[in-house]
Order: sequence, then structure tokens, then C-alpha cells
Amino acid sequence: MRVRFAEEALARLRAIHAYIAQDSPQNAAAMIDRITRRAERTGDLPRIGRKVPEYQLDTLREVLERPYRIIYRIRSEDDLEIVTVMHYRQLLPEDLA
Repeated sequence: MRVRFAEEALARLRAIHAYIAQDSPQNAAAMIDRITRRAERTGDLPRIGRKVPEYQLDTLREVLERPYRIIYRIRSEDDLEIVTVMHYRQLLPEDLA
């Protein structure tokens, strides 16, 4: 399955990197690598993630790469979109679904 990153997700990854890099550029790179590898693996088993509790839609799911939530949408049998990446303590926007 093809895994694509939405612009929102890419912007969030850049922000996460910039924030962590203030203290440790190496840790920032390692965290972004962990998040992107985990996101790419969802393409192998797209339904492995749980439904996002705030929305309860079958096509909107998430996997965790602590302390981040990788939220993705299954668009079709061969297309998966990473919608956003958020710290688990952040509230999700209402318009994500």
C-alpha cells in the first residue's frame, strides 16, 4: 500500500524536529526517523492501528510512536495518507475527520 504524508503531517514533522533540535539535533533526527519508519510500516497492515477514539471512524486510525500519535486515513485498498502527527497530550482539532 502506498503511504503519503499530507502537508499538515509534513509541517508537524518539521515543527517536532525544530523543537527537539533546540536541545539535541541528534535526538531530533532520531525521533523523526522513528516516526517516519513507523508511519511507513502502517502501509503493510493498515488496519493494525486503532480507530481514533475522538472520531470513531473506521477509516481514520492511529498508531503510537511515543510520545507521538501518528494519525492516518485509509483512502482506498492501496492508498494511505498520514494526516497528522501530534504529541499524545495535545487535543485533536475538530475538523480532522
